[in-house]
Amino acid sequence: MSQEHTHWVLAYYSFTPLADPHGEVAKHKAFLGARDATCRVYISEQGLNGQLSAIRADAEAYIEWMHQRPEFKDVRFKVHPYHEQVFPRLTIKYRPKLVAIDADVDLSLGGEHVSPKRWQEMLESTDERILIDVRNDYEWKVGRFEGAELPPCETFREFTAYADNLKEKTDPKKIPVMMYCTGGIRCELYSAILKEKGFDKVYQLDGGVIGYGLDQGSKHWLGKLFVFDDRMAVPISTQEESPVIGTCHHCGKANDSYYNCANMDCNNLFLCCPECLEKHKGCCTTTCEQAPRIRPFHQLNPHKPFRRWYTYEKDLPAEAMQHKKGTKTHK
Repeated sequence: MSQEHTHWVLAYYSFTPLADPHGEVAKHKAFLGARDATCRVYISEQGLNGQLSAIRADAEAYIEWMHQRPEFKDVRFKVHPYHEQVFPRLTIKYRPKLVAIDADVDLSLGGEHVSPKRWQEMLESTDERILIDVRNDYEWKVGRFEGAELPPCETFREFTAYADNLKEKTDPKKIPVMMYCTGGIRCELYSAILKEKGFDKVYQLDGGVIGYGLDQGSKHWLGKLFVFDDRMAVPISTQEESPVIGTCHHCGKANDSYYNCANMDCNNLFLCCPECLEKHKGCCTTTCEQAPRIRPFHQLNPHKPFRRWYTYEKDLPAEAMQHKKGTKTHK
């Protein structure tokens, strides 16, 4: 194994009924607490949704532990090697819903799972189809499949309205709908909504974009994949490059690197080229450059997202610390 790749980053989920999700939270904390791992794992009565980074030995131990348990024996782990931890801490929590939606969904109605290989074959087919990206707009801006459309939705309920509108514009009994997301979990829910609305041919990319990149490379993919950890945006394949489709927030040049504004009272997510990042000290506006609570910036080691204020206190000027005394810390 390359010395640069000392860690594994895992992405996984499981819709399996858990009678005692709080007990499962405790089990996860007990298993991972003594290991060199960081994570963001959410557990509910529906199952589990996880992202974890760990040194390789501990990541392998966790996968083995999960697969030895009947309720998680079929969980598919997508693995990316990396050189360090990508989460700030060990976060293992109970959540009423694995995906933040405000409605109950019948998961048994979900679309047909399509392997990455078949997905590529379908993309290369001349047959009429609709290709939907069910991620957020900031994820879409930095990377997407060729020919995909982004539903104009910010909430789950808005997607139901989108489905109604789509039904009026096309024949739901004849036109296939292909759907994808980062790791696959959103499609379990959104595909079920389309089925409820009367769409017969609904297909979801098994393993999401992560799985596609690992299995098939980046053919038909444009840009990078947004991820909710320190890496922010990553290539979906290390074997081949994809064209850059994002643009710098400041100068408009082609760019696919995301940052959170260094002003911690702003924290706006924006694309920025290296030159503008240095020029504006990691900030999204000139106003933010003058703010009192700014993460220290260095061009070779830009700030990481999700870090709390106290992480930077030792590097901050006295006037910033004085401001902190009268300001509630944002976490």
